[in-house]
Order: sequence, then C-alpha cells, then structure tokens
Amino acid sequence: MAKSYDAYQVVTDQIVAALEAGTRPWTKSWAGGISGLPLRHNGQPYSGVNILILGLSGFYNPYWMTFKQAQEYGGKVRKGSKSTKIVFFKPLKIEDRVTKEEKNIPLLRTYNVFNAEQIEGLPERFYPVEEERNQGERIEAAEAFFAAQNANLSHEAGTAFYRPALDQIVIPAFSRFNDPEAYYSTLSHEFIHWTGHKSRLDRDLKTGFGTKDYAREELVAELGSAFVMHTLGLSAEPREDHAEYLAEWLKVLKEDKRAIFRASAAAQKACDFLVANANPETKKEAA
Repeated sequence: MAKSYDAYQVVTDQIVAALEAGTRPWTKSWAGGISGLPLRHNGQPYSGVNILILGLSGFYNPYWMTFKQAQEYGGKVRKGSKSTKIVFFKPLKIEDRVTKEEKNIPLLRTYNVFNAEQIEGLPERFYPVEEERNQGERIEAAEAFFAAQNANLSHEAGTAFYRPALDQIVIPAFSRFNDPEAYYSTLSHEFIHWTGHKSRLDRDLKTGFGTKDYAREELVAELGSAFVMHTLGLSAEPREDHAEYLAEWLKVLKEDKRAIFRASAAAQKACDFLVANANPETKKEAA
C-alpha cells in the first residue's frame, strides 16, 4: 500500500534540512515590486508557512502561479521545470460526537506553482527590475512603520531585548549597526515580542532561556521579523545570536511536525497586527 503524502512532515523536513545546511528559508530577499514578499499572479502576497516554502526555491522573481494561470497569461512553462508544492487550509465540516453540532476543522491541502523565471512569454510586469537605493541611510518607510506603533522604545543599551514587565523595547542606536537592514531586522524582532504582551496578542512571554517555550517564542519572533522586513521590501538580516537558538529550533521542529505551521501562523498574526497599527484605515475597515 502506497504511503500517504504527509504535507506537515514534508515541509518540516525541508526546513530542518535547510537550517542544518546553514540556510534560513525565511530570509529570502525577493527582487522588485513594492513588497519583499512572494506574490501570487494577481499581486496578492503569500503568507505564513508558504513564505518559508517558496523561500527554499532559489528564485528571486517574486511572482508565482499555477500551470493553468501561466497559460491564461499567454506564458509557457519551460520544459523540465519543476513545480513547487505549497499549502492551504480547507475547512472541513464534521459533526461533534458529543454535541452533535457541525463544526469546521482546517484540512491541509497542497497545490503546485511555478516561478515566473520558469515561464516564458508572460506580460512584462511579471519580470520586475529590482530598484536600487542609497546604502547606510535610514529608510523613511521603515521609520514611519515603527514610529506608528507608539511603543516605549529605548536606544540606550548595547544589546537588544524586550522587557515585558515595563512593556519596553531596548535596542542599540542606529549608528552601532553595520547597515540599515541589520538595525530594522533587530528592531522588528523585538517588536514581534512586543506584540505578545497581554494587552495585545497575549502570547506566553514568561519563559526561561533554554526551555522549549522560549525556543518557540524566539522562532515566532524570528519568522515575524522576516515577514515584517519582507512587507517593507527589505532584506531580513540574521541576528548575531542566531546560532544560539539554532539547535533549540531544530529540536522543536524535529519533535513536532506541526510546530513550524503554528509558529508561522503566530508570526503572521503578529506581523499583521503591526501592519494594521501602521495603517489605521486598514485597521478601521477590519473592525
């Protein structure tokens, strides 16, 4: 009997293999466009664990589409091109054995997409050119994004951390970082922790270093930071303490094939919270 396809295990194995090889799939720097996120054919960004899956592909073009969608745009997938399998959750109605009431449970499904680099003859907009900018300067859009959070932010320390008891983010001065991306990556990491405060998304932040819960929260912050950076169109830079957490992340992922899905979902929720804060009109519409 053929073994069934386990998407949870396959995705987890891919990410574990990448981490063990020294690659962080969430730090992919997508070229072109107003967003650093991988994009669907209609310009809508992918989210959550699909950002990680597509980050393993090795392509720099941000656009992805199915074989049929490529044909509809007049494109032709190059012979021998290998598709990338991504995931989505489809609600499945089941009857509760106790209450007899119907409820929806998320059922993991997959489908295949190709990168625009694998497709010939698409409209020109699917082949964007990466824009250059001055290096070493503060980035206006990023400054505005973080200022809009109205957080208690201190630049007086020589290290970066979030202090839940005071609801305060502490980070070294901009001038002490090697480049803007390193500063904003570190800042976004601490802001993801900040979203976990009981007055916001209420994640468990009372964890000790070296525990599984601590490793999980650091993974959420690591992923969330990358999602924020991609949203701002910037490259996510690794923190200096990245190596300290790598072994713990691998342990968590190897023990639980759903851990990366939960961490990605929590990270996306935190990123969306910050985006909504920075865009009051969007937040108002969602309410």
